[in-house]
Amino acid sequence: MKKKIQRVVRDVSQHWVGDGFPVRSLFSYAEGNEFDPFLLLDYAGPYDFAPDEAKRGVGEHPHRGFETVTILYDGELEHGDSSGSHGTIGPGDVQWMTAAAGIVHEEFHSRRFANQGGTLEMVQLWVNLPAKAKKSPPKYQDLLAAQIPSVSLPDNAGTARVIAGELLGTHGPASTFTPINVWDVHLNAGATGELTIPRGHTSLVVVQAGTVAVNDEPMTAVELALLERDGETVHVHSDTASRILVLTGEPIAEPVVGQGPFVMNSREEIREAIRDYQAGKMGHLA
Repeated sequence: MKKKIQRVVRDVSQHWVGDGFPVRSLFSYAEGNEFDPFLLLDYAGPYDFAPDEAKRGVGEHPHRGFETVTILYDGELEHGDSSGSHGTIGPGDVQWMTAAAGIVHEEFHSRRFANQGGTLEMVQLWVNLPAKAKKSPPKYQDLLAAQIPSVSLPDNAGTARVIAGELLGTHGPASTFTPINVWDVHLNAGATGELTIPRGHTSLVVVQAGTVAVNDEPMTAVELALLERDGETVHVHSDTASRILVLTGEPIAEPVVGQGPFVMNSREEIREAIRDYQAGKMGHLA
């Protein structure tokens, strides 16, 4: 049974996060919980930056209660956090940060990318955590492109990188707290295919490049289809060589109360998060 399209998100205006990330927010927890377990999806770029000596990005800021997943397609980013961890990701790499009990970090264009200039394109997804995991220790999963397996889709439709979950018997390297699939799909021109998605999952298809019909609904970059939870398949047809991001997740079905970088289950937990950050309990950058 095919999953019907619940709605399509189109024509989202672009805004800046810090001075390094021109994003389109395709959805946010502030609008409600229909994307459960996903909280937010920002699509940055593609945007061409000229060579620059400036340190572009977002400085010190906290998170608690959820995970951020950064999928980088073009460009290079550096990050640092209050635990003393530092790292760099490039095209094809994924950074899966579990903020959980609380972390303070920063995200900037790498010095090399800033000096050379170039195209930046990335997705940042926020994934909610169940209440029992919101006070877990924070951690990073830096998933390099070479670690992410790729599978061939039937009928020469294209290929898919399995970042999290499972597709066609191949499992992604990301460790998740609840059942989640993240598939980075490349469709050949003129390809027709069908993807099997767990019944009951919240399921999203984001068209990143090209022209794709999702269940016969024409879509192009940067547009998102939210599918109904009933059914197990979604049909895709690409007129041109295209790229789509497929996200599915089992709903957590718990209250979502958020304020900026904190997402918890109650207003009192938000107040506690603010107090803890202000008291330095999440740490600070050197």
